[in-house]
Amino acid sequence: MATGTYGTIRPADVSPEDVEIILNYTPSRDETDNFVLTKLDATAVLRPYFHNDETGGNNNVEILGGLYNLRLPAEEFNRIGIYTLMIRPAEIRTKIIDCGVLSALPNVRGLVFDLSQVPSEYKNKFVSQGLIGFRIEYLNADGTKIPNFFRIITSSFYCEPVIDNLTNTSQKAIRYRYSDNVTNLMFCTLTPSTTPSNRPVAVPYIGQPNQNVIITNTFFNPITLDIEIAEHDFSTMAIALFGNQTKSMDDGIYTMYDTDNNIYRQYNLYEIRDQFNKLLYEVREDRGDDVDFSKNFTNILQ
Repeated sequence: MATGTYGTIRPADVSPEDVEIILNYTPSRDETDNFVLTKLDATAVLRPYFHNDETGGNNNVEILGGLYNLRLPAEEFNRIGIYTLMIRPAEIRTKIIDCGVLSALPNVRGLVFDLSQVPSEYKNKFVSQGLIGFRIEYLNADGTKIPNFFRIITSSFYCEPVIDNLTNTSQKAIRYRYSDNVTNLMFCTLTPSTTPSNRPVAVPYIGQPNQNVIITNTFFNPITLDIEIAEHDFSTMAIALFGNQTKSMDDGIYTMYDTDNNIYRQYNLYEIRDQFNKLLYEVREDRGDDVDFSKNFTNILQ
């Protein structure tokens, strides 16, 4: 028998509609309490790349997995500081309507969701077999999430309730049966949901009616990006070190120019002396917005 090594990680080809981007801003790394959390529209800032004739895929149709363009909107990234981006699968928050069983297969347990309580932007996921592989996490009654606990959806079908007569009592019970037609209810089976053979009384927890849950896709692993916006970068520092500069001997205006010889910054250079004309300080004062455009580099060289 041949043996070999097989890769299990594949480039994600997720749609931006299935992505959430959480933005955390803090002015500096020293300020851990003063931060601002916002949510970006992934469909507006995240764009997948598509194959072309050079990459071997279907031109402008097939997504080039694993490669996306992330646009940083200027209205959000407009301050100096630290921006932390958490890119994670979109969360669908809804409520369990019932924890029921199938009428034809009483041993099959599952969760029932009312599609009217699903956010409208995610209703396209709640179709037959549309939730396979999605993860369910559970919230407590006080709104906190049960830590480190989740279940995986193994099937999802439209269903409708039926009333069965129980054989051992005169009472009636509501069970469910699959429906080929589109209904407002969806029956989802989970794993694990069956009792272990070595302890049949240990029934795995899959939730309870009216419990709030978080449903997320498992198309990719969450990632975190750290972006620091500073006043200067390598190019602006290079202007100060290697760019053209002039000093006016008449008025003491010191001018720096960028790579296109545009005025980048100007300073006033002067000396401070005491009453005995002894030199105390040499000063370089930033002129700010008070730019003397007569110090244009091209004009000076003419």
